[in-house]
Amino acid sequence: MLPGPTNVPDRVAQAMLKPIINHRSEGFHSLLKPIIAKAKVVFETQADIAVLTCSGTGGVETAVMNVVRPGDDVLVPVFGEFSQRLADSIDQVGGHAIRVAAPIGDAPSPDLLEDAARKAPRLKAVFVVYNDTSPGTTYRWMKEASDVAKAHGAFCISDAVSILGGDELPQDKWGIDMVVTASQKCLAAPPGLALVSISEPLKKYVISNPPLSTYFNLAKYVEFNQKSETPFTPALPLFYALDEALSLVVEEGMDKRVARHRITAQAFYDSLSFVGLHPFVKEHVRSNVVVSVRYPEGMDDKAFRSTVEDSFGVVLAGGFGELKGKIFRIGNMGEVQRWHVLTTLNAIGGAMAAVGHVVDTGEMIKVAQERLRPLSG
Repeated sequence: MLPGPTNVPDRVAQAMLKPIINHRSEGFHSLLKPIIAKAKVVFETQADIAVLTCSGTGGVETAVMNVVRPGDDVLVPVFGEFSQRLADSIDQVGGHAIRVAAPIGDAPSPDLLEDAARKAPRLKAVFVVYNDTSPGTTYRWMKEASDVAKAHGAFCISDAVSILGGDELPQDKWGIDMVVTASQKCLAAPPGLALVSISEPLKKYVISNPPLSTYFNLAKYVEFNQKSETPFTPALPLFYALDEALSLVVEEGMDKRVARHRITAQAFYDSLSFVGLHPFVKEHVRSNVVVSVRYPEGMDDKAFRSTVEDSFGVVLAGGFGELKGKIFRIGNMGEVQRWHVLTTLNAIGGAMAAVGHVVDTGEMIKVAQERLRPLSG
């Protein structure tokens, strides 16, 4: 139950057993075409989508390298470890990251972005980590951030590595120029692939202003997409897995998938709060795909999570950076259903008792069951 990598359905894992083929063959063309078509359904876009053999971090770095040039002003809402890393990456390529910060557990409002945009003489883009997994915070004003960017003639880029496929992000409807995600989070595929969508205006810019990179040059991916190929050797087994994972998403339907994640998230939040394990993040920016929970006074992070894993077979994440030892995090991503929620809660209750912090596990489970009623099965 980590915030990535997530559980991989058997159907997706089995797909990786298919034979290795020539990535310049008709066989690969027949593999990549439906991947792109299904990805467009998930991204809710008509934009070009590049599939890169790299981690989500590689996808984010691709976005930064293709958009930002030395001297460019770039707005970045900063409210966690990954949004801070994004801002640092922008500085590293010579851009000027304008950090619009909020206390950990909250997020800066669109008004603060607008105020910062007015003061930026060379605003190139607004880069937003839509879901920062370190505190478990979702930037609930992604559409408004896009509006700010457009009002100032800038691009809007969304780092949706940990959230696409688990919460709403209609790229074209919200006017987002680039969305970055990865295979191992809400798409429930193995790690190793990043998907990057590129709007028509941004595509024109990328083609005419290539980055100082060969592998991460998105113009190359756009070019090779025309013949249903990748410019460089892809990780073929992962492409087979992604194809199957995207099929599962499309079969469920985005509306139902988003609703399922909201239901399971609410079951976690309400049941844990009922026994005194309170959410870390403020409610208006609380994530539906990463549930972060404050530790009660005197509870040892290592002892608790080790017991959850060793005695109950459930893997949870701790906090890191300034949150290390203060919170634990539950990945509510991908294929999470009723069984995952109830099993995880039972493990949390049992482990807490084992380390000397007894809670009423039965009542916690009852609350969760009530919240999970809308789910079938």
